Amino acid sequence: MSRVGNVPIIIPSQVSVEVDGQKILVKGSLGQLMMEFLPQVTVTVEDNQVVIKRKREDRVSKSLHGLTRSLLANMVIGVEKGWEKKLELIGVGFRAQTAGDKLTLAVGYSHPVEIQAPPGIKFDVADNTKITVSGIDKALVGQVAASIRKVRPPEPYQGKGIRYSGEYVRRKAGKASKVGAK
Repeated sequence: MSRVGNVPIIIPSQVSVEVDGQKILVKGSLGQLMMEFLPQVTVTVEDNQVVIKRKREDRVSKSLHGLTRSLLANMVIGVEKGWEKKLELIGVGFRAQTAGDKLTLAVGYSHPVEIQAPPGIKFDVADNTKITVSGIDKALVGQVAASIRKVRPPEPYQGKGIRYSGEYVRRKAGKASKVGAK
């Protein structure tokens, strides 16, 4: 039984949800998102709530029930408040800057790395070392943040690299020197 799928999604006053066959459109103050859901579940809008029900009781339908509910809830939150991921650059000389919708990273390579923001994504840089990726689509925000982190992931010896804000990087001990070796 999907406990997540059984919880109805409450629609805020500034958000509208429209269901058209297997497609759902969520509009809000920040924009609109559309999703196509699979036929194993049904989505209905009834008195300021979105209710998701499954048609059968097999394993696939149960997993799609909870997944569809989570995706729709993320869409409602996204068009109302938006999503954001914060990253930090750790390292001497590491810095970031934005120019329009392009992020330029100087992270120890011989050349600066440029990342173009996909439509619906916005980059903000504070103090040249703190990057904020924001947008209305939670999956896209997470994917772009992961691709920025992938440019220079944190290494375990000195901790240099790009990491999520609050991420703990497990440090390793360096090479031990032998005492009295000749």
